Amino acid sequence: MFQTQRSSQRPSRDAARLVSLATALGQSGCRTEDRYWEKQLEAILVRLLRTGNDAALENALEHLLQNDQNAYGLLVELIETLSESATITVDEQRYDVVLVTAPVLAWTRFQIPHGAIPARQLEALAAQMSGHVLAGNARLALFPHLIGVDQLPRSFSETWQWLQTLGNQALGKRTSRHLTRPDVEVPPMLADTRYLVGAIAVPEGEALFAWQETANETPATRESSLAAWAEQAAPSFAAMLPGCAVEVMLPDAYYVSNRDSDKRIRPLALTAAVNWLHTSVGLETGQLRAVICHCSAGGPEEFRISLGVRDSNDVYYGCIWPIFGRDEELDSDTTDIYQAILEQISSHLNSLGVHEIRRLPGVFPPDTCDDCGGPLFPNAVGEMVHAELPEDLDINPGTFH
Repeated sequence: MFQTQRSSQRPSRDAARLVSLATALGQSGCRTEDRYWEKQLEAILVRLLRTGNDAALENALEHLLQNDQNAYGLLVELIETLSESATITVDEQRYDVVLVTAPVLAWTRFQIPHGAIPARQLEALAAQMSGHVLAGNARLALFPHLIGVDQLPRSFSETWQWLQTLGNQALGKRTSRHLTRPDVEVPPMLADTRYLVGAIAVPEGEALFAWQETANETPATRESSLAAWAEQAAPSFAAMLPGCAVEVMLPDAYYVSNRDSDKRIRPLALTAAVNWLHTSVGLETGQLRAVICHCSAGGPEEFRISLGVRDSNDVYYGCIWPIFGRDEELDSDTTDIYQAILEQISSHLNSLGVHEIRRLPGVFPPDTCDDCGGPLFPNAVGEMVHAELPEDLDINPGTFH
């Protein structure tokens, strides 16, 4: 989930040890040997997470990303596991604790709110999650703010701190840590995700979620849990997100839940942009032209999609479509993941009524504005520019801009 930082520095002792152990794990020939290497890795990783030494983690991941993709995947999976889950002991009873998020996809012509959750709604959401999503013996603590992606933990160690703090709260255990909503500006977006973050705790080895309790006469499934959660929680989220259309997603473990929401928001962002240009700016979809370019600087990759009118090189609005590599779920049989994603984007634009689509060849740098830091988007001649409406266009009052 987190971006590793490219560095020319030599690996630290801890980073070098992580690289060595992850490489050995990747070469292991049986599960018993796997556990041997994993235990050694876990001992180092827990220490680094506890002390906030993200530099060593990022250094090791960067080295493996460039030199051993298999070991990289194994190490990042272990880091994610240990930063989102732990065992906490209270009164000699051991509990499995997992950090979870309940994403809510929202799109609007206005602005998407975020902030403190009223106490009554927080209690209702906790009761609904416990009743429809969690196992019977699960305990729950929720962070009392609905937050944007920029307010989530920004590192593995910070994620671990949220796990420990909320996990102890779920178990009624006092802790000196107090989570505060990060003082980060949430950029205005036509479509974005809001997150309800919490921790669940169960006696060690017991079920975390309702769909794990298979002994029930009518066992729950992920699908039935989502349906019940969405029906019950939607009114609370709608009240906190006035003027927005919302889609409630299934609460799940931190990283997988966030990745799923990142994928789901991509087409919604395009839909919201086209709808806004039509309803607020007065442009018919047949007037629009989309320009798509592939952006990469050797790290995370993305497509940037510009929307403007056919007879102009101005970019009226831009969307970013992150690429998740092997985690992409594509219907296409092609082995060219980039071509498959391009087809997916083009197909969605076509479904919205945008048929003039220009795909720029090559790979572009993911440029940002030197002044405001915002992303730049491609115009029809391949220049990376700001997305902004011409001054002579009328916009309906009270909308996004």
